[in-house]
Amino acid sequence: QAQLVESGGGLVQAGGSLRLSCAFSGRTASSHAMGWFRQCPGKEREFVAAIRLSGGSTYYADSVKGRFTISRDSTKNTVYLQMNSLKPEDTAVYYCAAKYYYGGSYSEAFRYDYWGQGTQVTVSS
Repeated sequence: QAQLVESGGGLVQAGGSLRLSCAFSGRTASSHAMGWFRQCPGKEREFVAAIRLSGGSTYYADSVKGRFTISRDSTKNTVYLQMNSLKPEDTAVYYCAAKYYYGGSYSEAFRYDYWGQGTQVTVSS
């Protein structure tokens, strides 16, 4: 059984910060990597960041580089997304996902095998 539970979303003013958490368990604990994606109504799911659970290499979308940081705590089976300097265009539902197998791009949603339920992030101008 695989489970991903996101938390930490909310409403913040532009320029503010939020930290999202994703607690994973079951089969996802053996995943190769974890990723964060986001989706706005009527738009496709968009890659935000990813991290290899072994080694900790990270990958970011150009739109969030320098503002967002993905990290992991292996002792807690939790992945974080620290979001700073938030902009109104960061408003979306943010999803945590587990990429179970090695190989392929980290930015392609179809390569992820398990997904959380999502958490809303709203940035007001």
